Amino acid sequence: MNKILKQRMVKNGAINGISSKAVKRVLITQPKPENEKSPYFELAKKYNIDFVFHPFIRLEGIPAKEFRKQKIDICSFSAVIFTSRNAIDHFFRVSEEMKVTISQETKYFCITEAVALYLQKFILYRKRKVFYGADGTNKSMFDVINKHKDNEKFLYVCSENQQDNEIVNWLKNNKCEFALAFMYRTISNEIAPVMEAQYDVICFFTPTGVKSLFDNIPSFQQLETVIGAFGNNTSKAVEDAGLVLDIKAPAPQTPSMVAALEQFITSVNKKEKNSI
Repeated sequence: MNKILKQRMVKNGAINGISSKAVKRVLITQPKPENEKSPYFELAKKYNIDFVFHPFIRLEGIPAKEFRKQKIDICSFSAVIFTSRNAIDHFFRVSEEMKVTISQETKYFCITEAVALYLQKFILYRKRKVFYGADGTNKSMFDVINKHKDNEKFLYVCSENQQDNEIVNWLKNNKCEFALAFMYRTISNEIAPVMEAQYDVICFFTPTGVKSLFDNIPSFQQLETVIGAFGNNTSKAVEDAGLVLDIKAPAPQTPSMVAALEQFITSVNKKEKNSI
């Protein structure tokens, strides 16, 4: 059994390896949502939970001058793959800096509907050219891409050396014509002050977010802290770091981190009630 898991079970009387202690304080390693109607705020109110938001990474755009060294002709691609809003921002930023006009016939394949809808900030949104997976997983996005892969040339926009390998391998294995476009990079953010507090749950959204934790606090010990991760690469980074992963999204029943958190919270609350 994992050493950390043993420590947590002994200290907290955990049930099935998961602490039965009620969730009161959660750290989300992303910026605080600007929308007051964010589901995080609704979750906080519903379960009386204190959510703390602090980005563990910051993004730095790769200038067009540097991007040109990748020798990618953006106009030669008929389809673009986006897994985040950041990727969309930097794709259109680089295109503008390079004075590239994106064809109105370009197709866009997105990991979630929320990412797809963000395209409205840059293009005239038409469903016949914007596609997204049914449940926010890579597999559901692959199902959509599979219907078009024989007729398209794909550009996968991602962070420098932080591409989702599951996506890359799928494109290779399915003989898709594609290229990677590194248009931004991630850098560890200052997190020491926010980590002075104690959290019942810490949620990660990128592998570099996990890296930032140990860059800032090499001696970090999980103990009773519950760890959540969004995305396969992030989940792998959590486990590779020797941490126990209790909350994983997206999944068919929990397409978002909010949904996964609520499922976990209700499960813990039920166990706490049964243990009384």
